[in-house]
Formats: sequence, C-alpha cells, structure tokens
Amino acid sequence: MNGGSLGQRGSYGSLPCYGKLSNIARKQSSKMPPVSSRDKERVRLVVCRCLGRRRVAILLLVALALLVFIWGSFTVSKETTSPTDRPTDSIHFDNSDIISHPSVACRSRANSTLDHPCHKFALPPPPPSGGRRFGPRPCPVCYISAEQARASIPCSSSASPVLRNLTYVVDENPIKIESHGGSEFGGYPSLKQRSESFDMQESMTVHCGFVKGNRPGRQTGFDIDEADLMKLEEFHKVIVASAIFGNYDIIQQPKDVSEAARKNVPFYMFIDEETETYLKNFSTLDSNKRIGLWRIIVVHNIPYTDARRNGKVPKLLLHRLLPNVRYSIWIDGKLQLVVDPYQVLERFLWQQNASFAISRHYHRFDVFEEADANKAAGKCDNSSIDYQIEFYKKEGLSTYSKAKLPITSDVPEGCVIIREHIPITNLFTCLWFNEVDRFTARDQLSFSTVRDKIMAKVDWSINMFLDCERRNFVIQAYHKDLLDHMPPPVAHVFRNPPPLKPLHHDSSAGRNPGKNSRRGRDRRSGSRQHRKPAVGNREKQAFL
Repeated sequence: MNGGSLGQRGSYGSLPCYGKLSNIARKQSSKMPPVSSRDKERVRLVVCRCLGRRRVAILLLVALALLVFIWGSFTVSKETTSPTDRPTDSIHFDNSDIISHPSVACRSRANSTLDHPCHKFALPPPPPSGGRRFGPRPCPVCYISAEQARASIPCSSSASPVLRNLTYVVDENPIKIESHGGSEFGGYPSLKQRSESFDMQESMTVHCGFVKGNRPGRQTGFDIDEADLMKLEEFHKVIVASAIFGNYDIIQQPKDVSEAARKNVPFYMFIDEETETYLKNFSTLDSNKRIGLWRIIVVHNIPYTDARRNGKVPKLLLHRLLPNVRYSIWIDGKLQLVVDPYQVLERFLWQQNASFAISRHYHRFDVFEEADANKAAGKCDNSSIDYQIEFYKKEGLSTYSKAKLPITSDVPEGCVIIREHIPITNLFTCLWFNEVDRFTARDQLSFSTVRDKIMAKVDWSINMFLDCERRNFVIQAYHKDLLDHMPPPVAHVFRNPPPLKPLHHDSSAGRNPGKNSRRGRDRRSGSRQHRKPAVGNREKQAFL
C-alpha cells in the first residue's frame, strides 16, 4: 500500500485514517488479545502510510512555528520584567528601559485618546450663587490611575511646527543700547532683535538669559554648584520644579504621589542663599540637600534684586537648566501638589495632544483688566505697567472678545505650567522671559502678546484649562510675609473643674459660715456650668 491509497482527506488532513486504523486494531485484538512487538510494528507502518510525507512536513512546520512562538514569548517576558520590577500592568521605567525598550515604556500618540475612560466626563453644574462660599474653588477632574497615566507617556515627541533647531545668544560683554532693553543677564536684546525673534524659521538663535556663557549656571549669573549642575543634566522623562527666593514662601510637601513617581520623578526646588540660611536654621535640610521629596538647588550670584523676578528664571527657562528632560511641571513655591505628576501630565497634556498647558485666570480674561487689577493691588510700579500696556497697544493689543475663540482667555493664572520640552515651547518661554526681562515682572501681562505673535506664524496652540481644575491638583498657601504678619491664633484654654467633695449635713455647717465661704471660693475657679452651690453658700448667694 502506498501513500496514494489513503483515500480522500478530511478537513484536518488525517481524519479518514483514524477509522481505518481502528478497524485494523479491532481485527487484531479479536484474533489474539496480547499485543506482540510484531503487531506494534505493523500498526506503526500503517500510521506512517496514513500520514504521508506531506502530512509529516506540515506537522513539522506547525511544530517549528509553535517553538518560535514560545521562544519569542519567553524573550519578551525576560526583557519586560526583572526580579525587581513590577508586573506588566505597572511597569517600572528607569532610564535603561526608556532607551532600550521604547515600545514597553511609552504609548503610541495616535492611540492616546481612543476609548479614554474620561472621554465622556463632564463638569457638574456650578453651585448655586446663594451659597455661603464665594470666590474661586476647585472642581472635579477625571484622572486615570497613576499606573495607567505612566503607561500613557507618548513614545515620540510632539511636532514642533516650522522650528526644528533652536540655539541661544552668547555674549560675554552685553551692552545696553536702549532705555528699556532688559538686563545684563538677558543680554539687552534690541527692539530689532525682539522683532526678529518672532519671525519663525527652521533654525533660530534668540536671547534666552544666561548670555555670558554656553552652559547655564556656570558663571552666567544664576550660578549653581557643579555637583548640582551634573544632577540637573541627567536624563529624565518627567520632573517637577519650583523655587523660593528671598525666603518668600514656606516649602510645601507634595501629597498623594505614587511610588513610581517617588522613584523616577525628581522634585527640584531652586532657592537663593537667603532662603538656604533660613532652611538650615529652621528646617530639616539633610546632608543630601533634601527636604522631604524636594531636592534643594542653591543658586548663587542671582541676577536681580527683586526676588519675584529671580523666580521667573527657573519658571520660564527650565529647559535651559534641565536640557535632558522631556516633560516638566512647574508650580510656584506657595503651592502644594496633591495629585500624582503622571496623572497631571496625562490629563492636561497627553490626553489633549498638547505640548503646553496653563490655567486661565478664574475671573479676568482681558489684559487691560489685569493691568488695572495689578495697579490697584500695588503689584508693580504703576508707570511701568502703563508703559508696557501702551507699548502693546501700539503693536495691536486689543480687549479680549469672543472673536478670539477658540482662544478662551488672554490672562493666565501663571502659577502652574505644564509643558513638553520641544523647540516651539522652548522658544515660547524664551520670548516670554524676554518680555518679563524688558518690562514688568508681571508675566500675566505679556503672556498673550507672545502667544498671539507665535500663533500668527505657525499652527500651534496652548491648552488653557479652567482655573478650578488647577485648584484640584494644587493647594495654595499664603506667602511667608503674610503669615509673619498674621496674628497668632487665639488659644482656647479649657479647665477641668475640681472634683466635688461630698457634702456633710451637720450642725456646724450653719454655725461656721466662714469655713463654708472659703469652700465656695475654692469652687469658684472651676467651670460655671459644672459648679453647684454648697450648703454653706446659700446664705451668701441670697445677697447677690
């Protein structure tokens, strides 16, 4: 019998052979119950003839494919998990994971918003106006879990329209040629240079602070110790940064930060020498320069006499101080972060496909109103504010109206900045800083001018989310100078009354009123609501 005598093939190729093989086995078993080695050999020959050469080849291919699949699964499992890592639903990303295995440590940007759990989330209606609480307040925000947010980090950077390469002006001896040309730290950019910096090109060189050197922090003004600079130059996907200058605020410790963020997200706090002195005397600044989660970075040779203006350097030029960071969250020194950094980034950047996010002001949307409010509050010299606003008016600044939609506001609440470090966002914050350096330190006044000039040239926008959403993930404290002038809280002293002595009803109580009066005075020091008149005091109380 050859291979052609096996008859028709079934749907899986070998099913018709099973019946023929069973019949042969049944006949053999009826003739002689014990199975000899000769019978076993006969059955083996029948099986081989039944399968045929083609079937054997197919089975070998299937087995080979199965082996390759099992080997590949083992390799992936070995790469994505290590003895110290978490399971794949909560992957631990360190630098080696990010560089070597981007498919594991990030998520495709194209799929980042598909079937998002918060897609149908809507803000509840505002509380009735007749309530007791007034002013700004937080509102609900939909966050995915910290583990899911961490797994949502985009694999690739956002597109930077037009601008691909951004470099910065270096001038060891800057000369001031205009009355409002900024500072030596900023390089005194001229009005012509200012205008050219808004002319978008593929490669640009602009003023961006630190003009006296190629490496910020090294004899450029705003100098930083070498050990700290090396720390700042490390690669990180996400960082959180803040600053306190002039001992102006009290450090607020972040809350509800996931274990993954504690291990992988540095928290940098920039301070000056004055604040450092205070922290050494009144805080727990340890040998590792840490206070809680914050890694303290001491700045020397600060460029401005105004502490608030010094704070604009790390706030707006963070990409220069941390050149190897992808995403950053800036919070002012008076704020306490109370939501995990990965969740904040996922909600306001990655979910929105945005590269820059900042909250709008809770009440004011117009730059002219903001200028008037700053003058009324004495935030800055009134003549300086007037000069800046008049300058912007000549460039075309107008009051905010619905005609600017989808732009929702011209005034940010600038105490939180959430950003991706790409050329277009780096250019935006450089030019924003140049306005702060040239005019007043009130960055809310210059924000819309820089934004609108860039948006007029390239297809780029800023996610201006609600201020109540910002108040959901940061809590605002008072500035230290306000706390120092606040009266101390009134101490409420609660005195426990002395235990009541048993009353003795004897004849001496009525004949010796002095003794009973002394007993009444002793009880007078106790609480009134617990005091009961003694027998000897009844006579005295009758005269009151």
